Amino acid sequence: MIFSHISDTHLGFVQYHSEEREEDIYRAFKQAIDISIKDHVDFVIFAGDIFHVPNPSGKAIVVLANALKRLKQNNIDSFFILGEHDISRIRGVPVPWVYHNLEFSKYIGNGKSVLYKDVLIHGFDKKRKSEIHIFEEEFSKADAEAKNHRGHKILVLHQGISEINKFAGEINSTDLPKNFTYYAMGHLHDKNLKKFAHLGGPLAYPGSIEITSSETIKETEKGFFEVDISKAEASPNWIKLDTRPQVSSRISVDKLSDEISTLSEKIKSYNRKPIVEIRITGDVLEPGFIQTQISRLSELTLRCFWKHVSPDQNNGSVFIERPIKIEDEIYKIAKDILGSTELANFAINELLPLLSKGNIEEANVAINENFVQFKKGMRNATIS
Repeated sequence: MIFSHISDTHLGFVQYHSEEREEDIYRAFKQAIDISIKDHVDFVIFAGDIFHVPNPSGKAIVVLANALKRLKQNNIDSFFILGEHDISRIRGVPVPWVYHNLEFSKYIGNGKSVLYKDVLIHGFDKKRKSEIHIFEEEFSKADAEAKNHRGHKILVLHQGISEINKFAGEINSTDLPKNFTYYAMGHLHDKNLKKFAHLGGPLAYPGSIEITSSETIKETEKGFFEVDISKAEASPNWIKLDTRPQVSSRISVDKLSDEISTLSEKIKSYNRKPIVEIRITGDVLEPGFIQTQISRLSELTLRCFWKHVSPDQNNGSVFIERPIKIEDEIYKIAKDILGSTELANFAINELLPLLSKGNIEEANVAINENFVQFKKGMRNATIS
């Protein structure tokens, strides 16, 4: 028996206000579905962040509906949980529930187990930081049930594991129930496969199916896992998707002309126009000269950005003098004004996206929730 483990599809995401980038997401998603059908998988697991926003566009809704319909037509069932991008702060029915009600796919994010062809599947929706404590009791119940099941046991979760990414970590691997044979993770956008001695099977992040706004421009692979559970041990196999190339190149200003020529030849070998970032080092020349050289790539790329960087003499780190993303500068300003990394993260990563889309009611809910957590933190600090 084989199943596909797909996560962070972010259907409906539009990068750079570009229709081509929106289509890139749909193209990658269709590839994952096509490959799953071709390989005759028994079922598919979607591990959260199915859509990019809780109120997705009609096109995104139809793309998912068509994909699930095709799976059903090929006798392939699917299961899903919700990520933070799928859940509105205002109480309401999440859009993916439509597919559950129409029996196109089965929702499993409520912590209640599903038995499918002797495979026990247990899923949990994304929990915010203030809700993490709920996992302790829920994981204990899930672990007891898994322990008594003789077949394969799959845990589906959309959370960051600290040992995988200390910055995005929300729980530790030691917090997870121990008796599952495969841990189908979502939330982290980079592929990762790890075996912990204290867990009953591999813990896998397939990563996002395409580069999104939370990631930098980089040369990377995107894809999903097909997992063979025909034997006692789950065996994940990485499936690479054909995504749009992205290139980040560091070039010295005195070699800019020659390096641009070399890069141009490299780009011509790609089957699709790439997204390119040029990081220029050395003394700054006239912007006109730089822009002239960069413009040589304009017809060869979907998007081309440049910025000047300078090495720090003490630790070799890089300071960005011309940030490619305005969000970087806004975050720095927010951190300086608020005097807190945590508040800056909330303001930029949670509040700003809601306000930019005109979701005033959701923004008010987010502020109230954040204030409640702040008061709890202050009370705990006073008691300590």
